[in-house]
Amino acid sequence: MAKKLRVTLVKSIIGLSPKQEGTVRALGLRRIRHVVEHDDTPSIRGMIAMVPFAVEVKEERGAAVAGRGEPEASRADMEGEASESRKKAEPREAKS
Repeated sequence: MAKKLRVTLVKSIIGLSPKQEGTVRALGLRRIRHVVEHDDTPSIRGMIAMVPFAVEVKEERGAAVAGRGEPEASRADMEGEASESRKKAEPREAKS
């Protein structure tokens, strides 16, 4: 599986040099707290290295990310936990 990078803009681009601003835009970041995913390639790493003070990077394993930015496995785990909590809640309601 290909490694992915989740890049988040954490600092305003106001006051950056035009070259740094262009790098942030080229990464696909438009506003503060905007998150984009890129393949882990030397070119993307180089772009991140040009503006490390303005972005936050998280590494992820896996080719696809589903839903609201959560890996498929964690979404399945959450659905399993929710159904278990419902099972526990049902007997309590029946006793009342």
